[in-house]
Amino acid sequence: MMFPIGNVIMTVEEIGDLVRKVRLARGLRQDQLAAAAGVGLRFLVELERGKPTVRLAKVLAVLNALGCRLEIRPPSGRDS
Repeated sequence: MMFPIGNVIMTVEEIGDLVRKVRLARGLRQDQLAAAAGVGLRFLVELERGKPTVRLAKVLAVLNALGCRLEIRPPSGRDS
């Protein structure tokens, strides 16, 4: 499964949706990804559901376990 490069994701729900899609594309169960990322199964379930109060460090661990990269760019323009 191919995922577009350069998608702009602005919400926790969108991150959770991407995590779920990549996990399924890799043929992983939630418990397998949670173990690979060093997070609890409950955390992963909540992340995939878009819980707004997830911990960033754990989100980064999940993304890393999936081989995803998080890129943050400063705004372009004169004030950057």
